Amino acid sequence: MDVGCGGGATSSMLTDRGFLVTGVDPSTTGIRVAEESHPKIRFAQRSAYDDLAKEFGEFDAVVSLEVVEHCYWPRLFAANIFDLLRPGGLAVISTPFHGYWKNLALALSGTFDAHWGPLWDGGHIKFWSRNTLRALLDETGFVDIEFRRIGRIPPLAKSMIAIARKPGDSRG
Repeated sequence: MDVGCGGGATSSMLTDRGFLVTGVDPSTTGIRVAEESHPKIRFAQRSAYDDLAKEFGEFDAVVSLEVVEHCYWPRLFAANIFDLLRPGGLAVISTPFHGYWKNLALALSGTFDAHWGPLWDGGHIKFWSRNTLRALLDETGFVDIEFRRIGRIPPLAKSMIAIARKPGDSRG
């Protein structure tokens, strides 16, 4: 499952690697582009707040790239990701990285306001550090939580990826 699939690029890449993918996104335009660009993949206009597991069932893996920072209700987002997973299933969640050194560098370089972009319609409303995203995933019940930072040197990383599992054994 690709939650927040946008125009379907990640869903397509995963399909090309042999995965059977369902993509959801709240954007009418995003889903239209996804369906036109990738007609063999199942897409649906749904929100990360919808009861996706009830409609689509459980998956071995859920990918949600650059979505959680747009969520007013991150606990509901995380709970829905958790519910979409079979026992032992894998969640891969990315978000822009925010940490002390990066925020200090932004402030010292005079680019803090431009980076945080409060005038960006539909932009980021939550700013995640490794500690805050780990707290959300721990609270939700995820285990084996690991992080990777990508883009630039680690203290100034552009984004981070959280990889976490739903407890249980998917083989049994």
